[in-house]
Amino acid sequence: MAVAASTPHLIDRLARPRGRLTADAALGPQTWFRAGGPAEVLFRPADVEDLATFMAALPSDVPVTVLGVGSNILVRDGGVKGVVIRLLRGFTGISVEGHEIVAGAGALDLNVALTARGHALAGLEFLSGIPGTIGGALRMNAGAYEGDLSQVLVSAEAVDRAGKVHVIAASALGFSYRHSDAPPDWIFTAARLRTTPGDQLAIARRIAEIDAARTDSQPRSRTGGSTFVNPPGHKAWQLIDQSGCRGLRVGAAQVSEKHCNFLINLGEATAGDIEGLGEEVRRRVLEKTGVQLEWEIRRIGETAGRAGQ
Repeated sequence: MAVAASTPHLIDRLARPRGRLTADAALGPQTWFRAGGPAEVLFRPADVEDLATFMAALPSDVPVTVLGVGSNILVRDGGVKGVVIRLLRGFTGISVEGHEIVAGAGALDLNVALTARGHALAGLEFLSGIPGTIGGALRMNAGAYEGDLSQVLVSAEAVDRAGKVHVIAASALGFSYRHSDAPPDWIFTAARLRTTPGDQLAIARRIAEIDAARTDSQPRSRTGGSTFVNPPGHKAWQLIDQSGCRGLRVGAAQVSEKHCNFLINLGEATAGDIEGLGEEVRRRVLEKTGVQLEWEIRRIGETAGRAGQ
């Protein structure tokens, strides 16, 4: 009886970096939703040089996905094909150079705001209200509390698919509301941010105000943050509330009672539950108001039904 040859795993085709490669790595526990399937291969580069060398050697047919702290992302249940890259140690540094702050793409937005506070530098307080990393903020021009990254960015560093390192002026990134025109294959690795000298106590008070506002208005449970982009002239949460979706459930996923633009995992929700709930909200809002909501949460990977196909 002939024995079928086993199919080689993708990890066997990849060059060995200085960083860490893991086959079939669970991604759900690494996201705020705590749901979703595995990465075919997870890569944690040691530094920018390691990332650039790895990208230069990566076979052209292998897809690449970048995952930050997992706050604004939904990994589908079938997992993510190809290589998922997480910028952790080696990309979390924050330094102060005069009135500018240089932050690695893996640095938490909150930590950047707190570093600025510690040096009496104003202008980055809004970052304390964004639950993500600087890399994600660059990609989507993240913003909150009357500020966004385009207002403070001086320049950014990125590695492209060919392994070339770019340093780009903010003006070249084509920022608009929750969007940048950066090439999709660029992996942001650092940002240089502009600040102004300020009163440390006033900066601290503003950060405390933002934290209090978030605590009062947003759920602190298994959620991915704001689910939908605010349509022009509207607030997404108001449209959702008007459409009768507050508290709506699909499986173990629920529209937050506290803030309608947040979906929450009640404990055992699948990514399919969460995405299905989001799509039902979009359907009801369109039917009730005529406004089409667009996802702000990034959805990646394969649905469970397509896994292994």
